Amino acid sequence: MIELTHLTKRYRDVDAVKGLNLTVPAGEFFGFLGPNGAGKTTTIKMLVGLLKPTSGSVLIGGHDVSTDPLRAKAILGYIPDRPFIYEKLTGREYLMFIAELYGIDMKTAAERAEEYLAFFDLMDSEHALIEGYSHGMKQKLIISGALLHDPEVLIVDEPMVGLDPKGARQVKQLFTDLCRKGAAVFMSTHSLGIAQAMCDRIGIIQKGEVIALGSMDALRRMAKRDQENLELEDIFLELTGDTNLERLGISMEHPAA
Repeated sequence: MIELTHLTKRYRDVDAVKGLNLTVPAGEFFGFLGPNGAGKTTTIKMLVGLLKPTSGSVLIGGHDVSTDPLRAKAILGYIPDRPFIYEKLTGREYLMFIAELYGIDMKTAAERAEEYLAFFDLMDSEHALIEGYSHGMKQKLIISGALLHDPEVLIVDEPMVGLDPKGARQVKQLFTDLCRKGAAVFMSTHSLGIAQAMCDRIGIIQKGEVIALGSMDALRRMAKRDQENLELEDIFLELTGDTNLERLGISMEHPAA
């Protein structure tokens, strides 16, 4: 579903992403980790068409994001780390607006909007302006909008920011269910506990290059510490060669049970 081939982004004489080759098949939950400045956000922006690669290609469901953006984005859902949202709309108006962008008929759109508003406990605020929503409520609305058209591919950058434990658990459930239905989920996060609990495979990027890729067991072998109970924190530090998680911008926060 996601195929990156020799993906490169250069800023003047600096390669933010260097020849990235990666495939995420349908039904896989893929975690994308790395220190601050490693190239995660640059990669994600190229994945969703917000940045043009210097070279290489991004295919979403077989459609090239650069040359066939409408078809690629029609099957794509995107949850950015700093989302833009129209705050003068109500919650329901926002979801109906998103539905129109994806060409969802109004009856189906209303049913799906109702489903997500109820799921996230937003029904009492559905007719209130978004500018009055808390950060967590806005995040839930953004997630609802990204899932409204049943995307085949979901790109997520730090989805749990601002969510309370219940909200984080709900989002975890949604993403897991989406994978079970056959969608590919690509999630970038600094929360190693969430990545370890949720992801089928994990890629670690450093200085624009993927330095490790595989399941938890594969990563343990790469770290030359083949222990069943070895945590992702230890693997990450071993492979990136740094022992200061705070400097790397990494958290060992665990997902809600």
